[in-house]
Amino acid sequence: MNRFQSKRVIVTGAAQGIGLACVERLLAEGACVLAADIQEWEGSAASSVLQLNERLAFKQTDVTSREAVDAMVQEAVAKFGGADVLISNVGVAKRTAFLDLTEDDLVRGLQINVLSGILCSQSFLRQIQLQGTPGAIVHMSSVNGVMAMPGYTIYNISKGAIEQLTRVMALEFAPLGVRVNAVGPGTILTDMVRTNVFTDEASRRMLLSRTPLGRFGEPEDVAAVVAFLASDDAAYVSGETVFIDGGRRALNYVVPVAD
Repeated sequence: MNRFQSKRVIVTGAAQGIGLACVERLLAEGACVLAADIQEWEGSAASSVLQLNERLAFKQTDVTSREAVDAMVQEAVAKFGGADVLISNVGVAKRTAFLDLTEDDLVRGLQINVLSGILCSQSFLRQIQLQGTPGAIVHMSSVNGVMAMPGYTIYNISKGAIEQLTRVMALEFAPLGVRVNAVGPGTILTDMVRTNVFTDEASRRMLLSRTPLGRFGEPEDVAAVVAFLASDDAAYVSGETVFIDGGRRALNYVVPVAD
């Protein structure tokens, strides 16, 4: 399947986890991909899986900096001649009691989780205007954009912001032929989840007890839906969030967890 043949895609947060899975999926479907991350490519999880080549380039990028984001998009233009798709995938989650939150925590968390998506989208959309071509943006939301977990105030409110960002952008840029959607993962087995969510066996079992499909998601599960939304198969889909949560949002009881 080559749904992305001749398509030029930018993926942020691409050095590991969901971002890396998106890079792998899009490359497999024929895309040229500019992978961006604040980490260096060498030494990251990505470098042991993918080698840079004529269809895969890397740009070290702090997505909270407008100058860095503009340079990222221009790198895609320099390498591939333009940009057609943006996968905005940067985010952090840190458990902090509400009364212990500092202004620095709030500012930094919202910069990474919300401002980055706005800056990347602005720079990408300016390039789309110059090209005069249609495009697609996929934001990374979460089930926590519509649900909540105590102790994750910044993560919850920032993912709620991504929900509204997706809708308002979809409306504003529809006349340009730009579709804007989001995915809302549930519990996906990334390093961030293993470090910040699975703090003990009890927390792991609690999360699994409210997942009807009986397993946690893999980054590849998310990448498959991202690829659909970014492709022409979703040509009439915009302003939507597709939740990838194993049935969690539909559940109003807990399910047994096998030992």
